[in-house]
Amino acid sequence: MKVVVLSDTHAEDLADLPERILEDLEKADLIIHAGDYISKNLLEQLRELGDLKGVHGNMDCDEVKRELPDKDIFEVRGFKIGITHPSEGGSPVGLKSRAESKLGEYLDLIIYGHSHKPVNKRAGNTIYFNPGSATGAFPARYKTYGILRIEDEIEVEIVKI
Repeated sequence: MKVVVLSDTHAEDLADLPERILEDLEKADLIIHAGDYISKNLLEQLRELGDLKGVHGNMDCDEVKRELPDKDIFEVRGFKIGITHPSEGGSPVGLKSRAESKLGEYLDLIIYGHSHKPVNKRAGNTIYFNPGSATGAFPARYKTYGILRIEDEIEVEIVKI
């Protein structure tokens, strides 16, 4: 199973995303977005592409915040996955710990955004994954997103454009 993971797109439209991301989105079995879409239009376009799991971020408009939760926990092929932005925003210092405490339970994979900086770390049995910013929005140094391959285990990759 191929999963494309986005965060901090800060975009109005799919056309604002790099072509490479659009190509991967077309082939994805699942799309995960960890907040800061910025526009409801982008949210609707992602839903049209396929199965979407997502949360809102601190910079999202009220329409997006009304439609999406600030956290979500779900299962894929027996693995428990949690997503948060976190929606309260604030300093990126301690972001991994804040994401973990917000989701509040044992998870195989914790996906979060907000910092615009990619993270792929394992602590114990949990993978902490921040795909960075798909559009390279400040303070990102480059455009990044994530690819998950979920079969008997979870393989995670940060793609730098």
